[in-house]
Order: sequence, then structure tokens, then C-alpha cells
Amino acid sequence: MVTIDEVRRLASTLPRAYEVLVRDRVKFRVKQIVFLSFSRDEAVMGFGYPKEERAALVAAEPDKFLMPEPSDERYNWVRVRLAALDEAEMRELVLDSWRMCVPKRVAREFLEGPPGALTSNG
Repeated sequence: MVTIDEVRRLASTLPRAYEVLVRDRVKFRVKQIVFLSFSRDEAVMGFGYPKEERAALVAAEPDKFLMPEPSDERYNWVRVRLAALDEAEMRELVLDSWRMCVPKRVAREFLEGPPGALTSNG
């Protein structure tokens, strides 16, 4: 089971990401793009996910994943019950959602380090 605090610890380390409180709901943004959002009771996390793939995701694990609220259906968005996640899966979902919002270079540098950093002879 994952908590909002565990998600917060990871999300706060991501370049260009910041936390906001909107109508008593915790959200994480890159610029003005929301990539994570929590229900008021902090039991459900919304996250960026390709629209074309979300129906299959929800159908595969309906006890874990939920379609977005009707007002969010036009976005690349899906929801998950935090109690159904383990830490590794949460990490993957958060990073993938964040990657959808930042330039590829920023994601690559964070996830892999600068090109050649591990292979330099210096």
C-alpha cells in the first residue's frame, strides 16, 4: 500500500515539478500542466496516461484503476487507488506521468544522468 507521503517524496525530487493545493486537493505540476492529482481523502491518485491506452488499463485491473472523472475525459488521464499500489508500480506511474510533461532532455538527464557521465575517462 502506498501513501500520498510516499508519492510526495518522489514527486518533489523531479525537476521542474512543484506541489500546489487547489480546492483542498494536492496536485503536482510542471509549469501549469498537472501530472498528479489526489482526491480530497487522498485515497485516489489521478495521473497522466495516454487516452488511447486507458480503457485497456482499467479493463485489465478494474479493482485498481479507474477511468477519469467525466470532466477530465478529454485529457490524457486515468486514476488509481493508492491502497492497490506497491512502491515500484507507484514509482513507474509517477515517472511516466511526469515524463509526459517535461522535455525529453530533462527526463533523460534526471533518469540517466548526462550523456557520457558514467563513461568519462576524467
